[in-house]
Amino acid sequence: MKNLALFLGGALVGAAAAALFTPEKGEDLRYRIKMLLMKKGIIPSDNVDEFVELIASEIENK
Repeated sequence: MKNLALFLGGALVGAAAAALFTPEKGEDLRYRIKMLLMKKGIIPSDNVDEFVELIASEIENK
């Protein structure tokens, strides 16, 4: 469980860094994050939208 938490924390940091350094619109970036998470099987498809919104809100609040 600790490894999963570390991985998700790393994913969040990576997503934040990508959002800061990419010239894409937020909507396009959210779509890419969503597709990557589903492709890798990190989270089930029914939870992806909530997780992507969480990441996006964390990025926008910083």
